[in-house]
Amino acid sequence: VMEYYAGLDVSLKETAICVVDAKGTIVAEGAVPSDPESILDWLGRQPFHISRAGLEIGGVSRWLREGLRAGGLNAICIDPRKLRALTKIMPIKTDRNDARSIAAAMRVGWYSEVHIKSKPSQVMQMLLTNRKTLLDKQIDMDNVIRGTLRVFGIKVSGRITHGSFESRVREALTAAPQLMDLIEPLLVARTALREQFMVLHRQLIKAVRADEACLRLMSIPGVGVLVAATFRTVIDDPARFRRSRDVGAHLGMTPRKYASGETDRNGRISKMGDASARAVLYQAGLAVLTRSQKWSKLRAWGINIAKRRGLRRAV
Repeated sequence: VMEYYAGLDVSLKETAICVVDAKGTIVAEGAVPSDPESILDWLGRQPFHISRAGLEIGGVSRWLREGLRAGGLNAICIDPRKLRALTKIMPIKTDRNDARSIAAAMRVGWYSEVHIKSKPSQVMQMLLTNRKTLLDKQIDMDNVIRGTLRVFGIKVSGRITHGSFESRVREALTAAPQLMDLIEPLLVARTALREQFMVLHRQLIKAVRADEACLRLMSIPGVGVLVAATFRTVIDDPARFRRSRDVGAHLGMTPRKYASGETDRNGRISKMGDASARAVLYQAGLAVLTRSQKWSKLRAWGINIAKRRGLRRAV
């Protein structure tokens, strides 16, 4: 029985579709709206059965994959970095040609399937992302206030907590009340950002307290709410890792390697995984070495490395 493979190049409004047979011959092409019903309807009107359908991971790809699989199509989200080596040699790059490349990759098996996180992990990831966005905007607002006041010789410097920042600014502006009207809108906006950040932060604490895996992770010295939630969300399903050491490679914390002929060298860490996970793990490692007073084998091991190679490498 002849097998057929489909490539879907997804954009926000329209999806280009290409279907090839086992010999690589294009048997059908088209473009439909980017929703599962339209794609399934178009493929259902073709006189052949699709063995595999591939689409690059992206903004709406997870939603499309779930809808296509619910409709009986074997849809797979693939890593676009591996496909990029094929598409970058194209003299003309269009959605139609991208769909052809994806279909060809599905036919020969030259793709890497991307793990799709569970719904609870996706919700937790959204909570972490929105929380960080509000925090970053608040820090940006603080820096704008500091910078604009510095032009007039008003220095709001030093270590200031988030809660006392507004009072420090108002105290500094007593010497220049004419600037208060210009800074007041920024302080009001900063207060709103701070309040909504605390709303999401309380939701994060509540979600972590209800998760058994997060509570177990928080029993480790240096691991708090943010570290536990981020690590839990990034890993999602531990069963997808055959060995525990594979997690380090997944997070981009293992060295790069280049070997060709007589050349064989290891480089810096690959940084190919989730950047937020590496950031919070670095914070946790720093807390273990500098803030935690409880003795542990992990801390003793890190302190020995810090003495020989430096604190950053130990962290």
